[in-house]
Formats: sequence, C-alpha cells, structure tokens
Amino acid sequence: MDLRIIPLGGLGEVGKNMMLIETPTDALIIDAGLMFPENDMLGIDCIIPDFNAVLDRKERVRGIVVTHGHEDHTGAIGHVVEAFQAPIYATPLTRGLLEVKLSRAGLLDRTMLNTVRAGSKVQIGPFGVEFFHVCHSIPDGVGLGITTPAGLIVHSGDFKFDHTPVDGWPTDYAALAEFSKRGVLALMSDSTNADRPGWTPSEAVIDTAFDDLFRTAPGRILIGSFASLISRIQQAIRAAERHGRKVAMVGTSMQENAKMAQKLGYLEVPNGLLVSVEEALKLPSQKVVLMTAGTQGEPSSILGRLATGRNRQFDLKEGDTVVFSSHPIPGNEELVHRTINRLFQRGARVIYDPIAPVHVSGHANAEEMKLLIHLVQPKHFIPIHGELRQLHQHGAIARELGIPPENVAVVENGYPIEFSEGRLQVGERIPGEYIFVDGSGVGDIGPTVMRERERLARDGFVIVRAEVDPATRRLISRPELVSRGFVFVPESGELLAMAEEKIRETAARGDGSRLSERIEAALSELFYQETKRRPMVFVMLNGNGKKAEK
Repeated sequence: MDLRIIPLGGLGEVGKNMMLIETPTDALIIDAGLMFPENDMLGIDCIIPDFNAVLDRKERVRGIVVTHGHEDHTGAIGHVVEAFQAPIYATPLTRGLLEVKLSRAGLLDRTMLNTVRAGSKVQIGPFGVEFFHVCHSIPDGVGLGITTPAGLIVHSGDFKFDHTPVDGWPTDYAALAEFSKRGVLALMSDSTNADRPGWTPSEAVIDTAFDDLFRTAPGRILIGSFASLISRIQQAIRAAERHGRKVAMVGTSMQENAKMAQKLGYLEVPNGLLVSVEEALKLPSQKVVLMTAGTQGEPSSILGRLATGRNRQFDLKEGDTVVFSSHPIPGNEELVHRTINRLFQRGARVIYDPIAPVHVSGHANAEEMKLLIHLVQPKHFIPIHGELRQLHQHGAIARELGIPPENVAVVENGYPIEFSEGRLQVGERIPGEYIFVDGSGVGDIGPTVMRERERLARDGFVIVRAEVDPATRRLISRPELVSRGFVFVPESGELLAMAEEKIRETAARGDGSRLSERIEAALSELFYQETKRRPMVFVMLNGNGKKAEK
C-alpha cells in the first residue's frame, strides 16, 4: 500500500465531512464537520464523525486542513483537535471562524493554528498541499492539490463555477488546468448536486431578489441564514445601504462571526449601518433589517422561537417580512416547513426559495462537475460529499466522460481506498457509527438509548409503586400507578383498575422471587392487548422503608 484514503464522514450523507489520507508512516486529516440530527434523533444536538477506528494513527497525523468555514466542515474541530492534537491549516476567514469555536471550547490556547492563502503551498510531513481558490457560498473556500508519495491527489472542497461571485473572486481555473499537466492520480469531487442538471445560478441573482424585497417590504425585514454565510450577510448589508435601513445581528454566533469577518476585511460595513438589536428595536420598522440564524427549523433558534412566540427579546409584529435565505439540509425539510407555516400563522410574510430567488446553492450542478473533470483529467475518480444517490450519479457522470469503471470508486464512510503502484482497490469497511452530541455528553448516547427515546416518545411509560412484605415478598398495600405519555389517568380508570388487578394476581402467584420483573411482563402484555401500544413499564417495590427493588 502506497497511499490510503479513509472517508470518516460526508460520504453517504450530507454533513460531518472528514477524511484521513495516510501513507505507512504519516497521515493528514481534511475537514472536521458536524451533521444536524434527523427528526427521529430525539434530544440530539448534533452528530460528529466516528474517528475511533483511526485513533491508533494519531501519532502519525501531521496536520488538519480545513477547506472552508461551514459547520459541516468545521463543527467538530474541537473534538478532533483534542483527539489528534495536530496543527490546523486554514485560510484567514476559515481560521477566524475556527478561533471562535475553539475559544468557546477552551481550546484556542492549546491549538496551533497556521494561516494559509489560496495560491500558497505548504509541506505537511510528506504531503505537499497546494491551496487553490474555489467559489462557494462562503468566502475564502479552497480546494486542495496534495502531492503524495503515490502521486497527485486533487480534493475539490465544496465548489461551484460562479463567473460573477459576490466577492469578485472566481474559481482558479488555471490551477486546475496546471494540475492536469502534471498528471492527477485521483480527483475527489463534491457530489451534493450531482442529480441536478445544468449550472448552478450565480450568487449575483440574490442581489436583484433582495432589491425587490427591500423595495416592497412594509416593515421590518428578518433575514435568516447560516451564521457562517458571510457573503449573504454582505449582500444583506449592501441592500440595506441602498434602501436606507439599519442592520442588527441577532444571536451570539451571528454577532461573533460578523465581527470577526469585519475585522479580517471579509465583511465591508459602512459607518453607522450596523446597530445593536436593542437600538434596532427602537427604530421605525421600515428602517430595520435583522440578520439571524435558524433557517433549518431548530426549535431553540431565534426563528424557531419567533415561530412559537417564545422569543424573549422581541416578537413578530404586523408588517414583518421573514426571509429564509438558505435551503433545507436533507432531512430537515419537515422542520423547516413547519417553522415557515407557524411564522405565517403568527402574521408574518415569509419569503423563501422558490417563492423568490433569495438563495442559490453553493455547490456545482452536473455540467460544472463535468467541466472540473475535463480540467483535471484524473486517472481515478472518487465522488465525495453527498448522499449515496448523489455519489452514484456523480460516478455515472465520470464514467460518461470516459473514466474507466474500474477507476471510479463510489464508497460510503469507512471504506478505505488504497493505491498500490498506481492501481486503486477498495478495502474492507472499518467500524464506525454516528457519534451523538447531547448537551455536554459526546458519544455516551448509543443506539440502545435512541431506541428507548423513540419508544418513550411513541408509547410513553407507566410507573408502578407498591409496598411488599420483606419476608414474604407479598403486597401489603394498594399499588400506585403513574402514567405519562401513555394514557390520561382521569379518563382511563377502567384500564388502570385492570392493571391494579393484574398486579395483585401476579403477586399472589409464586414465591415472590423476581416479583418486579413478573409484574412488568404482565402489565406489558395487558397494555398491548387493550391498547395495541407498548409503554415502558417500571416497577418499584419497597419493603417497610427498605431500598427499592428493581
């Protein structure tokens, strides 16, 4: 084996992008992202990559390269840095966003951060990493040309070919063409929009949409977007300036990221245009723009709280226009649509794509993917960053352009791709699963706990408390039943009376050993027979003040 590529996240899903590239003696990590939980992942804040199977390589890891500042590429950086303790390489804006995250986690002083720029090259162990600029929906995004002992690998990062980008900085076509002259062993390319034909619209179309919106909005404008989408914040600021409005950043992440981007020169704000939320709330409604996060339907976000009337600082009022300047992440559609519906119910005017072009994708469509392959002319092709359907479609595009089927590797997370003497081979999958982040807990929530949460949410629970004789283990008092999420107790007297009788019958049989387990089994059977539901049953038996049996 000359070179091995192990995808740890982002292949077979949208989010938590992370990849390990290794030789027999050295390794390099690309990105460290998180993924938002799906609807059935109750109580979960986010999901991070499972890198436990490669922790035995941590002494070999020479660096962590981050391609851009979005959460699905940076959100797990604190966990990854703690595990691998390797220096980080990022462009100025991406570094600034990482510093915000590491500072919150108390890791900033313990992390070596290295600033790189598009067009530069650094040597990280045996890996010569060249950074080339790519257009995306955030400034300062880069792709990577990685010279390895086995050959040149090109990693596209998240990209699109935008000829009129907001920051005036198009993708570096010349660098891509130059790579092809050297000979590219493998291209790893973003697959997010592989099933969308044609070309992704330019970010410039949003300026026109914002102008139309700002011209017609009768009151406050609330623009929801990702806190890391600095280019969208810039577009909102320019539109506000053209139409005589003040802008306020709502929420800690939005405020910190905007402040950092302004300090680094990636966000241009005219003097006096940016005001505090408190000041904005005192201004006439037609003079205000509020930038906020929460466009993925998160209940605890600003927009989520506004949709349910739970936001403390301010509420929606007549004439407000709410703009969803983002697309739902796959799996979040239901939450997003529910939030939009609730905002309508509360009297807001809600604008979202496709009602108006207030958001365009930051990812290449099929024709741009073809152009990238033509520019790079790789020997092997590995589709990355996408659900399995998108990876397969991207693989089909590569084969359509003449790359031999045996040189196209469509794999999911955990499947190592090995190169030996220039030949590609897919190895056996390494162990890995979702690592759930729940509050301060990381990885302590597994499939068993998730199944229990699903069952509790679906069928509720019943708790039984009763006194037993410590000698005979027989009931000496009337059992007490408490139900939550199963039946409404005042209206379920007959069912609970049947349950009480079942408890007495069960206690009267046998010698009293394992009584709690027998009562649980009997009640579970009774409840299913009567309701076709299976609540979780907990039995607590006490004997004259002695410790509960369970």
